[in-house]
Amino acid sequence: MALSFRFLFSSSLLLLSLLCASNKGGAHRYLKPKPNNVIDGRPNLNVYHKAKLCPPHDHPGTHKAYVPSHEEILRLDQDRVDSIHSKISNSNAIAKDSTTLPAKSGAILNSGNYFVTIGLGTPKKELSLIFDTGSFLAWTQCEPCSGSCYRQQEPIFDPSASTSYNNITCNSATCQSSSSATGTQPGCSDSTCTYATAYGDGSATAGFLGNDALTLTDTDIVSNFVFGCGENNTGLFHGTAGLLGLGRDPLSIVSQTAQEYNQVFSYCLPSTASLTGSLTFGSPLASQSFSYTPLSSNQQTTSFYGLDTKGITVNGTTVNIDPSVWSTAGTIIDSGTVITRLPPDAYSAMRDAFKQGMTQYPTAPPYGSFFDTCYDLSEYPNATLPVISLLFNGSVTVPVPVSGTLYQIQNNQSCLAFAPNGSPNDVAIYGNQQQLTIGVVYDVPGNQVGFANNVCQ
Repeated sequence: MALSFRFLFSSSLLLLSLLCASNKGGAHRYLKPKPNNVIDGRPNLNVYHKAKLCPPHDHPGTHKAYVPSHEEILRLDQDRVDSIHSKISNSNAIAKDSTTLPAKSGAILNSGNYFVTIGLGTPKKELSLIFDTGSFLAWTQCEPCSGSCYRQQEPIFDPSASTSYNNITCNSATCQSSSSATGTQPGCSDSTCTYATAYGDGSATAGFLGNDALTLTDTDIVSNFVFGCGENNTGLFHGTAGLLGLGRDPLSIVSQTAQEYNQVFSYCLPSTASLTGSLTFGSPLASQSFSYTPLSSNQQTTSFYGLDTKGITVNGTTVNIDPSVWSTAGTIIDSGTVITRLPPDAYSAMRDAFKQGMTQYPTAPPYGSFFDTCYDLSEYPNATLPVISLLFNGSVTVPVPVSGTLYQIQNNQSCLAFAPNGSPNDVAIYGNQQQLTIGVVYDVPGNQVGFANNVCQ
């Protein structure tokens, strides 16, 4: 079995750049998201790659859309990976208690992320939020921005204009327990609970905790949703208003909507930045056939969604990898990490097997320190790629889609979209590039994660 590769990634970013540049009116500098809807009683949110946003122009009078460079995307991705590894390493040193929309923990960065549009307040104000399975707290920038706010697409949320907004008080249980979601102890200002979260690249958000009506679809409204109202925010959030945490914490949207959706959600990430995926709360549709693997019992990954990796195949042949490689540090699945990171020995063995299936194509130079296996496929628009599959506990096999096998740097340089960890003790990370077009369902009470192929384009 093999995959046919077509050049999609760079061309989709170029298309978005041209579309953004053509919107020269100040009121519409982004591609307006489609309304969220309900499918079989489940709220379904549209998912977009954050490159679909056209942020406010960096230079007045220009209409050039910001398109992040590959180097910037990959550098931020490595920062995020380093932060995840650091968080897991630090957690081991100190004992701790353990609807469909059209598609961080404290120190974790955003990089090649996806966003959804939600409504907040009464009357509702639409906001674009990066969704992240490695984050816990939902937060958005808020007026009056007493410190500083970065530029975003929609008007900044003003809690004083919402009739359903309330501050979280300092002596409340919500305030006292918020440190698990933010990574820092809460503060108190005029009887209102305050929070702060710092990111590894210097990005940060600080403000106060409040609750308000959260609108997922016109018929799915969550009352008293707790979130962070950021009045002092800096960082590389590319025009979005903030973050929507889907992690394993009482303050994540997954836990706060447990009564409505039973702590089950699923998503499908689109193959290119010009297409739309989905984020659905509640059980997946019966018509979608998922294969489930248990969440890992590895104590190093309990803050994240951990998986037990059993191996890798290339074109159906099992790659020779010592099983102890996977158990040493464990594996997590993460919607915010772009490139899948593997233990060094596992990466080397998989890469060598992949190269054996690519001998008919000319090689290209490595791309910096990010990718060591690259090809010039400029004369081979329908190149046939070896199929890489990840094997998980429960006899679950997940093929990597063609759109997630190679990362196209330029027309004559396409690289194997995996990278080795720096140490065999670093947790492996199943990144979003390798999840494209795959339906992924997180069933928290069932203690399992499910996969289905070709759920979206």
